[in-house]
Amino acid sequence: MIEEERKTFFKSIFEKPWEQVQSLKDNDHDGKLFSISGSRLALKTIIAVSSVIFSLFVVAYSDRMMAHDWMKMPEPWLLWINTAVLVLNSIYFHKAKVAADNNNYNQIKKNLFIVGFLGYSFLIGQLIVWYQLMQLDYFAGTNVANAFFYLLTSLHGLHLLGGLLFWGKTTSKLFKTDYEISKLQHRIELCAVYWHFLLAVWFVLFGLMLFT
Repeated sequence: MIEEERKTFFKSIFEKPWEQVQSLKDNDHDGKLFSISGSRLALKTIIAVSSVIFSLFVVAYSDRMMAHDWMKMPEPWLLWINTAVLVLNSIYFHKAKVAADNNNYNQIKKNLFIVGFLGYSFLIGQLIVWYQLMQLDYFAGTNVANAFFYLLTSLHGLHLLGGLLFWGKTTSKLFKTDYEISKLQHRIELCAVYWHFLLAVWFVLFGLMLFT
């Protein structure tokens, strides 16, 4: 009896539990560590990083505007129209997602084309706003407020260009006869989420510039 206890004691001392863990099989899943897809994880990462970047600029903007040399810029009426265009863009992306869920090819195509038109219209509208301000001698180097306006709108525009790039890749799938509706639904859903994010960011930026 004592001999058996001694063997058990020494056996427990020299055990390698990490080897046992590696040999265990987990039957609760099929080997995937996450239930989230790679593209969805990438989108969440992009949104998280972009949120941090925009937040830092918003904090810098709020802090810098307290200085004595801060001069408020005019508020071009076209900015309101551009905001409405971006809202419509987000709405039509949602409609495209609903159409994809219902396997309505014609509605998917129609809504995605409208999304692209509105997206480029927003960017063109922003460039026109820049032109109007420059015509009034509101250049980036004239005042810190001007520099922040051009910086924030440029940063938002670049993010929107990235969204249009993925919109183009998604829309191109509609012209392939062998496209999978499930993958198309997934792509449209991710694009729609990103577009809603850009709309939320624009609301924050536009509101900040409007009321300060």
